[in-house]
Amino acid sequence: MKIGVVGLGRMGSIMAARLVDAGHEVSVYDPVEAAVKALAAKGARGAASLAELAEGREAVLTVLPTDAIFEAVVTADGGLARHMPKGSVHMVCGTHGLPLVDRMAEAHEAAGQVLLATNMLGRPERVAEGALGFILGGPTEVMDRVQPVLDVLGSSFIRAGDKPAAAVVCKLANSFVLGCSIEATGEAMALVRKYGVDPHVLYSVLTDGLFDCVAYRGYGDVIAKQDWGRVGATVRIGLKDTDLAFEAAKQVNTPLPSGEVYRNHLLGALNHDEGDLDWSVMAREQFRHSGLE
Repeated sequence: MKIGVVGLGRMGSIMAARLVDAGHEVSVYDPVEAAVKALAAKGARGAASLAELAEGREAVLTVLPTDAIFEAVVTADGGLARHMPKGSVHMVCGTHGLPLVDRMAEAHEAAGQVLLATNMLGRPERVAEGALGFILGGPTEVMDRVQPVLDVLGSSFIRAGDKPAAAVVCKLANSFVLGCSIEATGEAMALVRKYGVDPHVLYSVLTDGLFDCVAYRGYGDVIAKQDWGRVGATVRIGLKDTDLAFEAAKQVNTPLPSGEVYRNHLLGALNHDEGDLDWSVMAREQFRHSGLE
């Protein structure tokens, strides 16, 4: 397929490279010129603008960090809604607010295009393995049309519903549960450390028993080793996603009390100049409160 990829950060750059390796015709765009050149060296076509990237594409994937950037990429004069071909698909892989996703879907519909929510589940190493999970929201026939693209990037595909919002709210809820899990793991490791037990022992207890899953294996290992530089999502991104979950909950009068705890620890990490570290560094805030640092 003729594919465009916008946003060549930790996730997008690996996704674009895998699509090139799989034989797709890939155009890439990012405001960081070095990122575009790196993908061009691997066989992608580097684009100097969104308009150039969108030309002739059957699908465009965006992997963008903020709502403001996402909105500009879609609606600016040189943006995707103006320049993607009619009938093409915008696959939104980043995590964005529900009201904005709905508005961007309307903008694409007005331009004769389709917005498909393709929310990602997994850290960068899962992208490299082609083992991401995806939550999909949009028309079934559009999901079917882009499945060859998704097959290169992931191994699990959950169809949430025929509207993008269904996938988005599931992604926000999943991120909320993950944040709570990281917080609980940090608290538990602080407890055993206070009793002189190596946190790797607790890691083994957790992952050899009830908590043998990707979240506890991946983030539990980061916390036990205090390897905060092994970044999946930064503190800033984690805080952004948490705030989006709270925004979604406010719209339907749903309290999320557990989230307040880990959100405060993310703010603490931000105030300790740790905003660019992995968001599991929220556990370090618990270590500080426990007198371990």
